[in-house]
Amino acid sequence: MIKFETSHGNFTVELFTQEAPISAENFQKYVDDKFFDGTIFHRIIPNFMIQGGGMDKEFASKETRAPIKNEAKNGLKNKRGTLSMARTSDINSATSQFFVNLVDNAFLDNGTRDYGYAVFGKVTEGMDTVDKIAGVKTGRRKGYQDAPMEDVVIISARTVEGK
Repeated sequence: MIKFETSHGNFTVELFTQEAPISAENFQKYVDDKFFDGTIFHRIIPNFMIQGGGMDKEFASKETRAPIKNEAKNGLKNKRGTLSMARTSDINSATSQFFVNLVDNAFLDNGTRDYGYAVFGKVTEGMDTVDKIAGVKTGRRKGYQDAPMEDVVIISARTVEGK
């Protein structure tokens, strides 16, 4: 389990190490390296998702490790509360950025419109915090659309004992 402490509250995540071993291991390494500390949720789209894990408060991208293989064919669905790897149009371009689905987003699943986005975890506690983050006013900021008009900071992301 991974506990995220944010400027808007806390939430806990369980990684799907069996179904998405590459993505889960990649994410866990970023947690272990304290990579997410001080990053922001830089893209917030109500009734869709919140995205973070790669930019600092100045919207500068942090240096990441090499991209990983897309595991979108693992059978997991982009349902409310799941975490998926963010990527570019390059199928295998995911590094550190992730998003939390605010609703069921079947169109992001493998095969619906393209290869899809790999689900690798789910929020087990604190979905109210995720919803609070989703309610932050957004607009154009630092050249980005759908950006929060106030910083939504990941203070820390740490491994904790599961229940």
